[in-house]
Amino acid sequence: MRQPNVSEINERDRGSPAYLRLSRKSVNSLGHLVPFSNKVYTGDLQKRLGITAGICILIEIKTENKGCAVVAIYSFYFGDYGHISVQGPYLTYEDTFLAVTGGSRIFEGVYGQVKPHQIVFPFKLFYTFYLKDIGDLYSQELLGKPVEPTPAIEPSPAANACDPQATIDNFTN
Repeated sequence: MRQPNVSEINERDRGSPAYLRLSRKSVNSLGHLVPFSNKVYTGDLQKRLGITAGICILIEIKTENKGCAVVAIYSFYFGDYGHISVQGPYLTYEDTFLAVTGGSRIFEGVYGQVKPHQIVFPFKLFYTFYLKDIGDLYSQELLGKPVEPTPAIEPSPAANACDPQATIDNFTN
């Protein structure tokens, strides 16, 4: 079965990410919170699907890797299709897997994992979902042939403008 791919793009228009420092340190450190919300497009970047929204809790700074480790808890919102929730340890300096913990509508009862691929962290990420118990509920909109994830990727002008033919029904903005 083919698995859906989506591209998450932070277009710097949502005030995301926000860094909530819980200590008096002026740099990011253990326990700081990072709420975020970014736009999500089909893997081929031709349609706007919705958003991601969630929070990360910083658990480790990895200066040698120019990154950090966080515990991530977030959801992908796909309009009338519903949402998929994910959580787990997330490394900003290498590809990891997060647990798919459930969903709604066509994703009700789904489980599995998702692999976020860093393109330009935290501004461009590419996700591959490995879902179980979903059956044949996928829409062709979610299964298009993805573009090669490179730093130059951008959504199509129609998807970026949210033209009706370039969005899914009732996408979350």
